Amino acid sequence: MINCVIIDDEPLAREGLANYVREVDFLTLSGTGENPLELLPLLDRQTVDLVFLDIQMPKMNGIEFLKILQKPPMVVITTAYPSYALEGFQLNVLDYLLKPVTFERFFKAASKARDYHRLLMKSFSNDAAVTEPDDYFFIKCGSKYEKIPFEEILYVEGMQNYVNIYTLKGKYVTMLSLKNLEENLDQKAFIRVHKSYIVAIGKIDGIEGNEIFIQNNRIPISRNYRDQVIGQVVTKKLWDKK
Repeated sequence: MINCVIIDDEPLAREGLANYVREVDFLTLSGTGENPLELLPLLDRQTVDLVFLDIQMPKMNGIEFLKILQKPPMVVITTAYPSYALEGFQLNVLDYLLKPVTFERFFKAASKARDYHRLLMKSFSNDAAVTEPDDYFFIKCGSKYEKIPFEEILYVEGMQNYVNIYTLKGKYVTMLSLKNLEENLDQKAFIRVHKSYIVAIGKIDGIEGNEIFIQNNRIPISRNYRDQVIGQVVTKKLWDKK
């Protein structure tokens, strides 16, 4: 469904377009106004996908309004003056309707808006899918590929040519460098505590001296990382700071 607004200083023109909107099942009329400035509060209060915008209006004409509007919705110009067509299209308006507007021509413009809106929504969905972070990864353990959910990792131990990944389900050994693994972990959820260890912050049960406790495991904290560990893990969550 496309939420649309009609901005026109002529009451009969507004009513005529409003009647057309009611005849189109994929359009919903969210509001009307008699000058462009009335569109601003509408944009603040609700989502507006499409504006049917007149040009010659009091206070400010439609073209000038479009020039100052940041991130405008889709716009279809409605006017009795064909001379504004070129300038309107230079401002990326979707279509240009000359008054008096027939329903056939109105429906053609509305259909163009629907198709463009679908394209925008599809693009947005694809971008969201691309940027949505994965919650697991696979590693090769011998001849088997193992799925490792990030939330199940307790800590990682780096050896010379491989790493040991300790999880809630057990230990996995794979031919990876600790640096490579660290680059692919969420820095808000995992922290380097030693040249050979990375731990899951949410799995830390306690810290004493130069050791981190995770379940029955003790992971060393090196002197170079201690201040960072205390600052990122403890200080932000410490209630008694006296």
